[in-house]
Amino acid sequence: MLASVLLDTCLKSGIDFFTGVPDSLLKGLCDELYARYGTQSDTHVVAHNEGGAVALCAGHYLSARRPGLCYMQNSGLGNAVNPLASLMDPEVYAIPCLLVIGWRGEPGVKDEPQHVKQGQVTLGQLDLLGIPYRTLSQDTSEEAFLSDFKALSSEMSRGHTVAFVVRKGALQSSSSPVYGNQYSMTREKAAEILLSASSPDDIFVSTTGKLSREVFELREARGEDHSRDFLTVGSMGHAGMIALRIASEKQNRRVWCLDGDGACLMHLGALPVIARRLPANLVHIVINNGAHETVGGMPVCCGAMNIPGIASAAGYPLVRSADSEESLKSVLSECLSSGQGPALIEVKCACGSRKDLGRPTTTPVQNRDAFMDHLA
Repeated sequence: MLASVLLDTCLKSGIDFFTGVPDSLLKGLCDELYARYGTQSDTHVVAHNEGGAVALCAGHYLSARRPGLCYMQNSGLGNAVNPLASLMDPEVYAIPCLLVIGWRGEPGVKDEPQHVKQGQVTLGQLDLLGIPYRTLSQDTSEEAFLSDFKALSSEMSRGHTVAFVVRKGALQSSSSPVYGNQYSMTREKAAEILLSASSPDDIFVSTTGKLSREVFELREARGEDHSRDFLTVGSMGHAGMIALRIASEKQNRRVWCLDGDGACLMHLGALPVIARRLPANLVHIVINNGAHETVGGMPVCCGAMNIPGIASAAGYPLVRSADSEESLKSVLSECLSSGQGPALIEVKCACGSRKDLGRPTTTPVQNRDAFMDHLA
């Protein structure tokens, strides 16, 4: 089904505010939203995380008396549970909202390991939260969709948050916005420079998505094993906390946290926690391409956010930014020789990745065991 049908139906029913966090299964919807409203419109707001997006819908309903649409990957239900249960629920404020949820890890559909458990429990989570839902698939006709939309609208009129759970391939778009930025250094090249600047005893914690896949392939190309790398599949935004505790436990080892701008933004409160502990052996790299590139390249919400400025205000004693191979090498040399830490380095990169980028050939448990054995 075309995403335009969903949006046009929403608009006709009075749902005229859209917010969320992009997902690959919802790329058709996101592309349609960006084509219609761009990135600066009050009609469409990309949120920092899914809980914040639900809260935006609450604010919209309170001020406009109309429900909003909140889109997310099903993993985002974890971030959204608190406002869904303690704010939106009919037993609290009874604020209606339409959730559009990408069903990653749907049982019987091959997907990455971080999505398997969430895929199994998605419908059960909605049942537990008392959220009425319908599913959208490639086979859903427009007539069936309109019937389901009418049923869910009836629930919203009684103060319920409701949901469409979107199967792979269910939503398409006739629009193809071009996402990008002005930087030329690729993320993979930046990762190669970071690995080359490290010492043999250094430890790496990399964020979920393509960055971890690139680290894995770079190790393969360099003839190195993967025991020094913890590839944080899933749990977007939490690599910094994992790296902080490892740095605290292994103070004689340098620990690199390879983060992303969208991931860092999702749980920005980690920055002052890291800075407060002052782990001198932690190097926090934030790859900033201004996009949720792993799930389709849609822009993140931060826009012109000054990541180094925020890190400095949070208490990082050493903060730098680089936007080219030469400047990155120079900044790394300065930071690694300074003896100060934690250091945060923003690395401004281009969007995109190799078409043939592979995936780790080891399982998460194998990664865990090899990493723990190396640390021991």
